[in-house]
Amino acid sequence: MVIYDLPDRTIKIKNIVLDFNGTLACDGSLLPGVEQRLKSLAERCNVYVLTSDTYNTAAAACRGLPVTLMTVDKNAGGLDKERIIDRLGPENTAAIGNGVNDALMLKRAALGLLVLGPEGSAVSALKGADVIFPDILSALDFLLHPKRVVATMRP
Repeated sequence: MVIYDLPDRTIKIKNIVLDFNGTLACDGSLLPGVEQRLKSLAERCNVYVLTSDTYNTAAAACRGLPVTLMTVDKNAGGLDKERIIDRLGPENTAAIGNGVNDALMLKRAALGLLVLGPEGSAVSALKGADVIFPDILSALDFLLHPKRVVATMRP
């Protein structure tokens, strides 16, 4: 668990839910630097990678990583992702994504992080996010360094 003590509330994150393509990966391949950061986060939290697996590469890309890989429906992935957040407990979950099908999970999670990655980002996802990052490494580092969360999220 990672605890973020904000002046107006405490956020206790037990689960981190991440979109695969466009967030952790570009064109089906993990982006450089992602693997080590996922390993570091997995020492503190349960890490889930959600994908509709557009490129059929997610299983191979995540092999050996301490994550739970979950496939969502290609046509209703947004609802699937929101249901997963609900099942895990939104008050204890951070979500990271970039696409239209990530908008509901970003809005529902205690912390919704939008990544402006190489595949672009959807406006609807941006509207559901709490914080926006230029890339996945910045978003993962944000979660790994609690004082960054406090500095950005305090009222």
